[in-house]
Amino acid sequence: MKMVPLFKCQEMKRSLAFYTGVLDFRLRAGDTPEDWVVILTHGDAELMLTRVEGDQRPAINACVYVADVDTLFKKFKSRGLDTNKSDSPVHLGPVDQTWGTREFYVTDPDGNTLRFIQRR
Repeated sequence: MKMVPLFKCQEMKRSLAFYTGVLDFRLRAGDTPEDWVVILTHGDAELMLTRVEGDQRPAINACVYVADVDTLFKKFKSRGLDTNKSDSPVHLGPVDQTWGTREFYVTDPDGNTLRFIQRR
């Protein structure tokens, strides 16, 4: 079984610039920025973006399990990741959680959040 998150976006081109330019996703072959729904891939991970009204609501969260959150955070930050969320330490950089994971969060321009998690 495989689950694929569906994130609502207001402006497809802006969302695609964020996901492909900062977070290393790739637009699936055959999909275009003019489409109402697109699929993004990153290795074997997939994420769908939709701009169809009523298809989804903004501010959805998804967990992404990775091998090294520190290296990934540095990479995203070097590509322009906005970490100016002083009210959320886990957006500012990787944090060791009391439940045994190391995590950082990335919130896209539409309020959807990817939680990058490294198991310890």
